[in-house]
Amino acid sequence: MTVQAGDRATEAFLAHRNLLFTVAYEMLGSAADAEDVLQETWLRWVGVDLAEVRDQRAFLVRITTRQSLNRLRTMSRRKESYVGPWLPEPVLTAPDVAENVELADSVSMAMMLVLETLSPTERAVFVLREAFAVDYDEIAAAVDKSPATVRQIAHRARKHVEARRPRAVVSPGETRAALEALRRAFETGDLRELLAVLAPDVVLMSDGGGVRQAALRPVTGADRVARMALGGLGKVVGTLTCEPVAVNGHPALVVRLNGELDGIMAIRVEDARITGLYYVRNPAKLSHVEAETPLTLR
Repeated sequence: MTVQAGDRATEAFLAHRNLLFTVAYEMLGSAADAEDVLQETWLRWVGVDLAEVRDQRAFLVRITTRQSLNRLRTMSRRKESYVGPWLPEPVLTAPDVAENVELADSVSMAMMLVLETLSPTERAVFVLREAFAVDYDEIAAAVDKSPATVRQIAHRARKHVEARRPRAVVSPGETRAALEALRRAFETGDLRELLAVLAPDVVLMSDGGGVRQAALRPVTGADRVARMALGGLGKVVGTLTCEPVAVNGHPALVVRLNGELDGIMAIRVEDARITGLYYVRNPAKLSHVEAETPLTLR
């Protein structure tokens, strides 16, 4: 490849890098693995004859999708031996992500967990079609299926997701209010205030990856969740602080112990009360919460 062609390849890749990262992240639920996929995409992209490429964006998305599918199959084997619940890797996001309702919904912790219930091919088809509006022919080329088959997969995946995704539209303000009540309860140890903001059927999932202490199974019910959360905080030696931030396009808490990062607490809110608590403590999943990660659907 000539130097000029190499420059054009680099420019095209950099122009679409944020999009490619978002595609990979939504497919994988792991920022670290998404970064690896981008490296693999780049290595394949520089070997492509650009004169033969009609749509550079579509071609790059196709490469990224194929590499993500390969990575998904490897990750599924890792998850089989994972200690405790597996939660998506949280990423610190800029305020403009929260303002983009479509993007914020597609990368929310709750949605990423729903996507975990799809097969690798279903997840790829759903993400490309619903989040990125890729046409069926291009998706078919990316996943090595016929357009007719892709349409069937998309329909099946859509029904599966719709049955599991949050039904109510929640305003950012409503979520921030619930998060603020949660923060006060954690920092003061106020059981009554914590119970007031938790839905009766709230579910707590904590991910320590076998490295940090965490519940090995989801904990259900406001009373159990509240007592477990405050009981754990009661054992803390030192100063615990909870800082509101935007994670995956939604309000969340950065929890620090004596100034050191302990974990990320994301929430799901319905009818002004918290129905889901997702606490990521695995240190391997906390590398993308100190600096903002640019995400985009276009």
